[in-house]
This record gives sequence, structure tokens and C-alpha cells, in this order.
Amino acid sequence: MKDQAWNRSVRINMEQRDKKVMCVGLVCLDIISVVDKYPEEDTDSRCLSQRWQRGGNASNSCTVLSLLGASCAFMGSLSSGPVAENLPDVTADDFSKVNLHHFKWIHWEGRNAEEQVKMIQQVEAYNCSLAQPQRITVSLEIEKTRETLYQMFPHGDVVFVSKDVARHFGFDSAEAALRGLYHRVKPGAVLICAWAEKGADALGADGFIIHSDAFPPETLVDTLGAGDTFNAAVIYTLSNGGGLQDALTFGCRVAGKKCGFHGYENIAKISEN
Repeated sequence: MKDQAWNRSVRINMEQRDKKVMCVGLVCLDIISVVDKYPEEDTDSRCLSQRWQRGGNASNSCTVLSLLGASCAFMGSLSSGPVAENLPDVTADDFSKVNLHHFKWIHWEGRNAEEQVKMIQQVEAYNCSLAQPQRITVSLEIEKTRETLYQMFPHGDVVFVSKDVARHFGFDSAEAALRGLYHRVKPGAVLICAWAEKGADALGADGFIIHSDAFPPETLVDTLGAGDTFNAAVIYTLSNGGGLQDALTFGCRVAGKKCGFHGYENIAKISEN
């Protein structure tokens, strides 16, 4: 009987390993202009260079997950051309058409919170019929200081809260933010807060703060999407069975490396090292 139980456990773990990570949220067009210094108000500045690249928190995180080697998917509103206006956010009705069996982890970029809570509730209902190892892990990012987003706190297994939100609540460090905001998440959840050059902290059900220092590059080149990169690297580690300390350190390390080059393509080289 023990051998049968072990074989079943291995089979479940293998199935989970082969399932995907999905990111739900925004994809947009980022237009980046490079100038020799930050422009003063009401002045003209000549661009040294300009580039267009795909952006959006969920889209960026999905890109990084893919470059790290994860099997992943993105759900959001897409345009048929290079630019578009007023694309609608994903609704709970849209999400109901997703076959959840294909996913082991779903990450939400906090946007239209009322609809996103309904989506997460669909996952919670799906999970109720499954053994713990087969359930989908829910993570979410609360980045913007919008009151409507704060209703999402108790719906994530892993919750990323931004430095801006932490400061909005009056906290001046990642540790203080975690201590002060942990009552908002559900029992057993992990709350994570990155604090730029001061690294990142995490707090779980055991009550212990875990910290990782930052890993700044030799030359700071491009910080756009560093937070999305951090989130993706943490999710990548945790979704593959890694521990919270390893996930936090890897997140800081990959985000730091990313700040040393433009865009994301070189992240693939990081995953090879």
C-alpha cells in the first residue's frame, strides 16, 4: 500500500510539473526614449535613441517566465495592430472559458479587482475537488495605490505588494509593511514586498521574515520591468518546488541582472548559468 501511495504521489507531482503557469493582466506598448539627462519641465530634449517594446506587468512577467524556461500562457486583451485604445480588461466570463486543468499556477496583475476576485473564486471552486498537490496556486500583485485593489489581499496564496502601496499605508520598510499588512491576507498565505535597492522581504504563516539583499548590476542601464522580472523569478522558483528563501534570492538576483541591460532577452542567458 505504501508503494502504491508513493507511486500515486510521484504521478501527481509529474503531472503538476508539466502543467503551465498563466499570467492574467495587461499587455501594452511601451515607448522608451533615451536622453542624456532627465528633462526639466517645459523644456525640449533631443532623444539619443528610442525603442518600442511590448510591456504590461502580466505580459512582462510571462515573458520572463518563458525565458527562464517555464511553460506559460498569457491572458489579456490583445490588439490586431501595434497601437490600440480602450481595450477591455479580462472579465470573469472570459475566464470561465479557460480549461483550468492545464495550469498549476495562475498569477493576476491587480486591475479590475471585482472581476478578478470572481475569477479567483472559480479557481477556488475548482481546487475544492482536488487533492492538495493537484491544486492551482494563486498569486497576485497589488502594485497600484487604488482602494478597490485592496479587496484582493485575502484571495492569494502568494501576494506581491509594491513599495508604493506599502508607503501608501504608512510603512517605511518592507519588513514593516509585511508585519502591518499580513492580517489582510488569508491564513497560510505568503506576503512579499520588494524594496528596490534594499532587496526584498517575505512573510509566511510561521511568522518569520525572510530577506534577500539586492544584486545591483555593475552599470545601471534599464529598470523598466524590474519588478515584473522579480515577480516572475519568484513564481518560477516556487512553482518548481523551490523554497521561499531560494525564490526570494533568485528573484532579486534576476531582477538585478535585468537592470544591467535593455529589455529581457538576456534573461535567457541567466537561466543557463
